[in-house]
Amino acid sequence: MTELTRLTATEALARLRAGELTSVELTEAVIARAEAVEPEVNAFSDTMYDAAREAAAEADGRYRDGTARALEGLPIAIKATTPIAGQPYTSSSLLFAERRAEVTSPAVQRIVDAGGIVHARTTTPEFACAPFTHSRLHGITRNPWNLDYSCGGSSGGAAAALAAGTTVLADGSDIGGSIRIPASSCGIVGYKPPHGRVPLGGQAGLDLYCHLGPMARTVEDCALLHGVIAGPHPWDMMSLPPMPAPQAPFRDPADLRVGLSVTLGGYAIDPEVAAATRAAATALAADGVEVVELDPAWDPAEIALASRIHYGTLFAGEMEPLLERRELLTPHAIDFVERSVPVAREHGYLRALELAGRAQLALAGLFAQVDVLICPTLPIAAFAAGEDYVERPVVVDGRPLDDVLASLTTVPFNVCSRHPALSVPSGRSEAGVPIGLQVVGRPHDEESVFRVAAAVERLTQATYTPQRGAVLSWEKVR
Repeated sequence: MTELTRLTATEALARLRAGELTSVELTEAVIARAEAVEPEVNAFSDTMYDAAREAAAEADGRYRDGTARALEGLPIAIKATTPIAGQPYTSSSLLFAERRAEVTSPAVQRIVDAGGIVHARTTTPEFACAPFTHSRLHGITRNPWNLDYSCGGSSGGAAAALAAGTTVLADGSDIGGSIRIPASSCGIVGYKPPHGRVPLGGQAGLDLYCHLGPMARTVEDCALLHGVIAGPHPWDMMSLPPMPAPQAPFRDPADLRVGLSVTLGGYAIDPEVAAATRAAATALAADGVEVVELDPAWDPAEIALASRIHYGTLFAGEMEPLLERRELLTPHAIDFVERSVPVAREHGYLRALELAGRAQLALAGLFAQVDVLICPTLPIAAFAAGEDYVERPVVVDGRPLDDVLASLTTVPFNVCSRHPALSVPSGRSEAGVPIGLQVVGRPHDEESVFRVAAAVERLTQATYTPQRGAVLSWEKVR
């Protein structure tokens, strides 16, 4: 049973189509795995196991009668903040513990219509406003590689579930790195498409920083799910026109010029993260890819200011009235509002747009020289489990940084949201926690990103195989 939970989505589909595996067997294996490890990993906010079993039996019928669809019979976990009509929609907050969604996300509907089986909802930090995952409603979600560390956030439960073998695929959302951060920390693949590529709808669709994307154990699986959920939708007025999604097998990237930026123009980076980033670049170069070192001509402090104004105007601004009931809120949610809203009021939103425009000009200058950029996904391997970083700072390369948000190397590509960005594993820290490499493309150039990421995945498998297990045993957590 445990062996089945190690299968990639692509491998599972091949066995299902060949009649060598049933969806019932796969679903039961994933449920059994979750029941074994969830007490300590805590990646799920809600489960729908009985409904999943029924859907698995129906999927097996489709395989028998030849009507199986693209994701037929695969257990897929959906982030708690992605709405599904009738299911809990709590923002991982005690304030909304009884709230239920009234509509279903277009992306989820596409997953279900493609035969995917939603067996669980994945945890997030309160209001999905942190790069780690814990809340007073659902507790601490831990990193399966080392339970003392966080799985990242805000799509932390999704990444932890993939790493622990309790789902085959997952979705995530990303407004400052919330797909890529947990992907990096948990050693899986997470993709932030260009804004508008995967429909959001409503207010979220109008927030240029906001994205919904796929999370998986391999680049190929990530592309598989992306191909199902991407594409325009009438709910989302920011939807991009139809365009082909990247598909495996990916062409060798030897014709691409790859830029390497270890500090991304001035961010503090831990030495072991810098070393893993350089090692990936060296492996690409040895494989025949032209790699040049360069930095974007921007100031990380301006990126941080632009994002604070943006969050303070929209995201945190909407949360501000909730501070009247702060006794029910987590420290990181309170801190997010109290840091962001005053900055937005002081500077005004036009200042954020000015700074975003300058950042985009810097990237335009960089991408005039290269086809793809590689850089660290995170400045550190992972955050501490359960730590809010309100009373103490995050420490990067020996430097205490008071503002966690300002340290994140993912945020620039939310500010410059047309650029696709994917995190792929590149190494492992001394603590046993994975390290991720961020692969960034020109606006809307998804294909080049997947080609480079697939090459990195292939070249690093000799020492690191993310889809085949983790520090935790596949038989038990400790």
